[in-house]
This record gives sequence, C-alpha cells and structure tokens, in this order.
Amino acid sequence: MVTVQQVTDALRNVMDPELGKNIVELGMVRDVTVAEEQVSFTFALTTLACPLRGQMIEQAKAEIAKLDPHLDVDIQLTEMTDEEKQRLTQGSGTEKPLAERMNDIAHTVAVMSGKGGVGKSSVAALLAVALRRQGKRVGILDADITGPSIPKMFGLTDRPIVSPIGLLPAETKTGIKVMSINLLLQSEDQAVIWRGPLIGGAIRQFWSEVFWRDLDYLIIDLPPGTSDASLTVMQTIPLNGVLMVTSPQTLAGMVVRKAAQMAVQLNIPLLGLVENMSHAVCPKCGEEIEVFGPSKAQETARYIGAPLLGHLPVDPELARHCDAGTIEDYPAQAFKGIAQQLVTLMPETKVKPVFQ
Repeated sequence: MVTVQQVTDALRNVMDPELGKNIVELGMVRDVTVAEEQVSFTFALTTLACPLRGQMIEQAKAEIAKLDPHLDVDIQLTEMTDEEKQRLTQGSGTEKPLAERMNDIAHTVAVMSGKGGVGKSSVAALLAVALRRQGKRVGILDADITGPSIPKMFGLTDRPIVSPIGLLPAETKTGIKVMSINLLLQSEDQAVIWRGPLIGGAIRQFWSEVFWRDLDYLIIDLPPGTSDASLTVMQTIPLNGVLMVTSPQTLAGMVVRKAAQMAVQLNIPLLGLVENMSHAVCPKCGEEIEVFGPSKAQETARYIGAPLLGHLPVDPELARHCDAGTIEDYPAQAFKGIAQQLVTLMPETKVKPVFQ
C-alpha cells in the first residue's frame, strides 16, 4: 500500500513555475491522507485565480499515478493567507535589491494584446512618446524577451552601464529610459532561446535590478500570449492597469478577449482598448479604407468591460520612423487624445502583486 511519505516525496517533483521550487518545499501540500485506493490532499495556492493551477494539478496527479495507476486522487484547493504569502516570498531572508528600494515609480502600465502582429509594441512606444511630450518622466520595460523591438524603434544600440546601485537603462534623445534584452546582446540579431523560468527571471531583474530612479510612468511592453512572461509581470510587478491593443480582424478580437480575461482573473484593472490598424487613408483622395474589414473595437470593448480609447490608422510614415529608429519624431496626432484619456482613467493605487 502506498504511504503518505511516498505521496509527499512524489509531489516534490511538481514545481511551481513562478517560484522555481517544488510545491512541498513551498508549503503548498497539506493534509495528505491515503485510504485504500484513494489519495487526498489540500493544495494551497498563492491565489485561486492562478492560471497555472491546472498545469500543477495535472502534474501532481501524474506523479501520484507513477506510484500506483489505480489510485483515485482527490485534490482540494485553498488559498494561502496574506501572512503565509509573505513568509513564502521572504523565505530566503534576503531583502529587495538596492535598485528596487531606491526607485520611485508612480504609475506602471502594461500594454497587452494577446495576439502578435497587432502593433502592440508600437502602441507602447507611442504611449511613452506622448507622455514624454506632456513633460512626464517615462520609462519602457521591454518584457518581450524573445522578440524585442523597442530599442530599434528608438534607435538605441549602446549597452546599459552597470552602477553600484543597479543597471542603468539606456536613454533616448528625448529622455525616455529603456531596458530591453536586445541592449544586452552582442548583436541585435542574436536569438534568445530561453524557457519560461529564464524569461521570467529576466523580467523580474528588469524590474528590481535596474535603477530607473524617479518615473511618472513605466510602460511595460508585454509579448503576445497569456503565458509565462505576461504572468510574471502581472504577479510580481505592482500595476496600475493594463492597456489592451487589438485590430479589426475577428481573430484579433477573440484573442484580446482571452488576454483581458487573464487580467481580470488576476484583478488587474483594464484601463482601455486601442484599435490599431483601424483603416488606411488614401494619399490621393483622403478616403478611409478598411484594409482589415470593418471595426469591431466597440463590440470588443463592451465585452471586456473597458472603454474604447481610440482608433489608430495604418500609416506608412510610422513604419518608416520605426525602421529608422526615429519614432520620437513621428507626429502621432491620433495618439495624443488616447494618452490623455489614459492618464485621466488611471487609478492612483497599484494592484498588490501576488509575489513581492
């Protein structure tokens, strides 16, 4: 007969992808019992909304099945108390890095789409430029580790400088601070072939070990999808909210709704929706051409419960500026109102991260 100790040892093979330790060591496995052909235990999550809980539950069942494939496994879910979460995150006994303790960042906004190819990075860059033109102190954290494009748009090539406090972000010609993995590579064409834990670790370092100093706004450019990188940002970085980006295609709207659901499950406010590539303007007659079909942004905005902040056209001039690294020279008149609405709608209180 399988013993409680055998079950506990088997569960040591189940890792929490975010914390990088097994669920037994983290104190998540409780009240293990074995009765005839049934194994029961309580699984204490840091949050019941954790998108990875299904993955860990299935892995736990698979590990127990290795002991005896005929065992019935009953897993009860519960959520850790605030005190347990605090002990969990402070278990190493180390304090926050010096840079994180000295940074003073008033507002943190993640830019998210869920789907690739809708111009999320260009929207993040335009938001930073618009806020900078308002006289705000602005930074961009490029969390798209495997597909970074922010440095190229701003014409940045110099490697960041290491200071006694932390890594100093690169700075654009108008004073926007930028940190991206592409600034740390030997060549901008070098591929970053990393698994999830390494990507998450890099994002956490960009937040805690970069000396951003005082910022009014830190814009975080998320990669496509709702997996490790986005989850790391939403669970470890205090956010004021998320700006969603879509395009007119029905497929883009479907995927952005998935991304919005992720933010809602993690209690991150949805600040608004921007429809990119909404139309193209004929250079000869001025007619607006719906290249990707009629707009569905209002419908998507209603579905996710966020205001529609505006429509951005397909503009070859923007593409030229991004390729040339001169996005700060792009007039971006259509974005001025979007940025102003975002500032007005943004809550002053950040959402407390699950892992601090």
